[in-house]
Amino acid sequence: MTRTLPAPVGAGQDERFGPRLWGLLLVLAGNMLIDALEVSVAVVALPAIGTDLGQPPTVTQWAMTGFAAGFGGLLLFGARVVTLLGRRRVYLAALLAFAAASVLSALAHDPWLLLATRLTKGFCAALTAPTGLAIITSTFPEGRPRSRAVSVYTLFGAGGFTAGLLLSGWLTETSWRWAFAFPAPVVLVLFACGLRLIPGEETGPSAPGADAPSAPKGRGELRDQPPRRRTIATTARRYDIPGALTFLGALLALVQGITQLPTHGWSDPRAVGPLCTAVLLVLALRQIERRSANPLLAVAPSLRGNPALIRSALGAACLNGSYLGLLFVLTYQTQTLAGWSPLRTALALLPAAAPPALTALASGRLVARFGAPRLVVAGAACAFAGILLQLRPYPWPLDYPGRMLPTLLLVGTAFVLSFAALNMQAMSRLTPADRLTGSGLYQTAVQLAAVLAVALTAALLAAHAPAPGAGPAAAAAACRPALALTAALGLLGLLVGLTGLIRTPPPPSSPHHGE
Repeated sequence: MTRTLPAPVGAGQDERFGPRLWGLLLVLAGNMLIDALEVSVAVVALPAIGTDLGQPPTVTQWAMTGFAAGFGGLLLFGARVVTLLGRRRVYLAALLAFAAASVLSALAHDPWLLLATRLTKGFCAALTAPTGLAIITSTFPEGRPRSRAVSVYTLFGAGGFTAGLLLSGWLTETSWRWAFAFPAPVVLVLFACGLRLIPGEETGPSAPGADAPSAPKGRGELRDQPPRRRTIATTARRYDIPGALTFLGALLALVQGITQLPTHGWSDPRAVGPLCTAVLLVLALRQIERRSANPLLAVAPSLRGNPALIRSALGAACLNGSYLGLLFVLTYQTQTLAGWSPLRTALALLPAAAPPALTALASGRLVARFGAPRLVVAGAACAFAGILLQLRPYPWPLDYPGRMLPTLLLVGTAFVLSFAALNMQAMSRLTPADRLTGSGLYQTAVQLAAVLAVALTAALLAAHAPAPGAGPAAAAAACRPALALTAALGLLGLLVGLTGLIRTPPPPSSPHHGE
């Protein structure tokens, strides 16, 4: 029987963390760090992956988009799994699966095995990232201790992208496989610690969502309830497994079709087939969700009519999509065209990644002082201006201090100003009953934007690639359509943000009257 954490102290008791609470926080925050660095690990390693596996950018992009697709495409399904099976059981199982997928991805010699492992790791992150925060909320005493724990968790998450760039740049100097393998031993250590430290869930009438008023079994320990015996068909309907798989399949088919168009064109089944499959799967998803007793994508009217949530999700999607698309292009230019090493590329990209991590703990004060709508607009304007600098003529030779560095600084400033503001604005008008679903929809939009933006960027790079034998100057000039796409996303994010400066009344069901 796993021992559980001590009960939260009251407001008048000592608010310092005990050793077990510190241990639990380090396990949860450490795993959040690993989840956050997975995308940036792939950014710097992409050229090395392409060289080793002999694949073009339209295939190697799966190393980035695969993780984001597993995360965003299965995030709502993951929340359902955690609700039905319990936090502790799911969290620990996800840690083991993540470690195994890390090892397999490092050993992959086939791009489709690499994609499968990246999807698996994304799904594991969809299970652990939101669950870690929920464990903190339910375990740490309310007040300063809980705020301190959430701050540490947020800081580790914000620093993950920066840490991933540095680790990937350093390890890819030896081999990209080390960059994909190194999370495995770290996660296994977290798993071993989590076995002793991660609490179960209360049974009986005091537990959230208890079905019956019967007394808890046992001696009052916290534990997971074993699932009831169910048939396979009943279980599938309860979890809405058909809906989850159909949604993920439609997303993957869409990305495959997009990336095949530059090579095969609209007349080739290898490009048109996946696109048609995506459309058919979306239609099938609609029918599955309409007939399901527990639809995965059921969105309450209070969420569909919530302008703050919709506006924030679109703004965050544009910001994240334009950012990752820009990094994809810059990595191609620095390593493939200019011949920079992975470590030099990682260090060059730090001005965009480090500022959000360094200022994560001050984001709440910024929002309180200036208001979320104004910060969102300011951040979107910085991102758009930074990408526009890359569209100036004469992109070669690569000018880091005069061209690339100002872009990265502006994009980093955009995240400092607006990323936390978008998140807070999205949650500001949600009722407590809608908060969990609204947060899941918001994060899904952010991850799906990463998937589609990177896929479209890779497709545009391939579609406008210069003729064989052309020099790096011609190849750099051919990046303009891809950069124009990221600029268009930045402009869209700015326009969406500007609508937030127009005051709108909150929904009638919401107790909040401001953003």
